[in-house]
Amino acid sequence: MLIGIPSVLTPDLLRHLKAMGHGDELVIADANFPGEANAARIERLAGVSATEALRAILTVMPLDSYVDHPARTMQVVGDPDAVPEIVAEFQKIIDETADHPAKVTGVERHEFYVQARKTYCIVQTSETRLYGNIILQKGVVPPA
Repeated sequence: MLIGIPSVLTPDLLRHLKAMGHGDELVIADANFPGEANAARIERLAGVSATEALRAILTVMPLDSYVDHPARTMQVVGDPDAVPEIVAEFQKIIDETADHPAKVTGVERHEFYVQARKTYCIVQTSETRLYGNIILQKGVVPPA
């Protein structure tokens, strides 16, 4: 255990978050996401929801302020303008927790998978709500 580090962040996940550089991306994925098929690296957070994982990760990882869309979710198939409850919750968590505000942007499902394959790491959660997937782009940690 560590002071100030959310307990849902495992030692291996913390290592990956620390190893990521500016511009590297990670996926927080729901239980249905094909993580093994899309991951170069995968970490599992059994019993943790995607929203719990997002809140915890954003306490230690900045979002990229040099890009327009550092937080991207999968669009609803057949209704790309729909905002699932979990996506609205992702936005609320980013607004409350991220080092700077960022608007969550939707990406077409198949394009989301293409982008997910290029990420540094997939964090597979036990999230059961549909469309509980988000790609985050890491920002710069300024000097102390």
